[in-house]
Amino acid sequence: MTTQQIYYKLIAMKKLPCITALLCVCLTLCAQSLDQAKKLYDAGLYAEAKPAFERLLTQAPANASYNHWYGVCCYETGDMANAEKYLVIGVKRKVQESCRYLAEVYYQTYQFDKAAGMYEEYISLLVKKKQDTEAFRERQAKAANAQRMLEKVENVQVIDSLTADKSDFLNAYALSGESGMLAPFRDFFQTDDSLLSTVYMTQRGDKIFYARPADGNRLSLFCQSKLLDKWDDEKQLPANVNSPEADNINPFVLSDGVTLYYASDGSNSLGGYDLFVSRYNTNSENYLTPEQLGMPYNSIYNDYMIVFDEAKHLGWFVSDRYQPEDSVCVYLFIINGERTRVDSDDLNVKRAYAALSSISDTWQEGTDYTSLIALAHEAMPSGKAEIRKDFEFIINNTLTYYTYADINSPEAANLYRKAVALTRQIKELTDRLDSLRTEYTAGNADKRLRLRPSILQAEDYLNTLLSQPAQLEKQARNAEITCLRAQKKQ
Repeated sequence: MTTQQIYYKLIAMKKLPCITALLCVCLTLCAQSLDQAKKLYDAGLYAEAKPAFERLLTQAPANASYNHWYGVCCYETGDMANAEKYLVIGVKRKVQESCRYLAEVYYQTYQFDKAAGMYEEYISLLVKKKQDTEAFRERQAKAANAQRMLEKVENVQVIDSLTADKSDFLNAYALSGESGMLAPFRDFFQTDDSLLSTVYMTQRGDKIFYARPADGNRLSLFCQSKLLDKWDDEKQLPANVNSPEADNINPFVLSDGVTLYYASDGSNSLGGYDLFVSRYNTNSENYLTPEQLGMPYNSIYNDYMIVFDEAKHLGWFVSDRYQPEDSVCVYLFIINGERTRVDSDDLNVKRAYAALSSISDTWQEGTDYTSLIALAHEAMPSGKAEIRKDFEFIINNTLTYYTYADINSPEAANLYRKAVALTRQIKELTDRLDSLRTEYTAGNADKRLRLRPSILQAEDYLNTLLSQPAQLEKQARNAEITCLRAQKKQ
């Protein structure tokens, strides 16, 4: 060994303790940083823990736990893009809980197909460890249902939106007199109750629908009729509408008197409250099984109410999507005469329509909605006939009615409402049958076996309905003619 080599070796030996000491300090600081970050994380202080995990990731970008913890912090603070990026790494590196959180990220970003698949992967991990899977099977089913809804998202033009206080959104747009009246529960019943629900009164002013606490303190839907000068004869709507394990709020009834819309937070909802529709069956004098509305009316957030102003051909629905706490957004849309789906195979296009991240995505190119938005704010008394024609009810060669306000006989009006409701029901049942038959044709043997009873039942029910609208319309016409003759004699 030369003198120079001996010199450099002695220098290196002198530096070794310094390097070792420096390494120990770095490891200690790193351990302290990780310990502090984990304490914040375990306490649910994700925003505070996030920068610490970000620094740790720069030091060890391949560390499975760091990627998971940072991904969770991103998810909990609303940074979904980074949450997905880092949780994907966690999943690849076999961090079990990364599967659960990544499934939630996919769900929150309307990637429902991926969410269902990730839940399936997470459930398989739980099964191997003999852990409970029930809650996550429900989440998987919810994601699968959301994916089906996404694929059928309705092509609806949402032309305006307003932010309002959650307790005071009824004044966002003016409801025409022909569509009835809406009022806060506390104002209508003159109570100090803090219940955030609405009362709907029919155009004739003889019936109200509302929600109030019932059995088990759950909110249930009720109706009352006006007898003489007071509201009486309170009736709770049946259990198939009032789901016993859910709160049911904010009823609205179409001018046909039988189509009921409301919100419910039952187990089938996509997120919190969802919007549902049911119809009163005049034959059985009961409500049909409620159907969940599709997207964009329903979302992964709370969707509190939907209103159809048939006089203006406009509607609005209330949601807390993308809103701060205690605020909602009221979306104004054009009522479609025929429901049509978004004509695209691109899931990103469908996600844009479903999520309503920008309502301009739903607009028709070159269309000016200014006058319609102004109309939505316009007070319109009942019976303003020049605005629209609801229907064409021919009485004789010289007399045709276009609104319910035209009909003189209460009996005739009631019969014609039933005819209109049944016609709408026949149309919707026919559409549903077409959809079932399409699924049947494309399905395998097992799926066909499952669908066959539903198709046969729907066909039988449709056959019982087909002749009824014409019969009811004839009865309504005769009742109106009798009424007109009686008026002439007076």
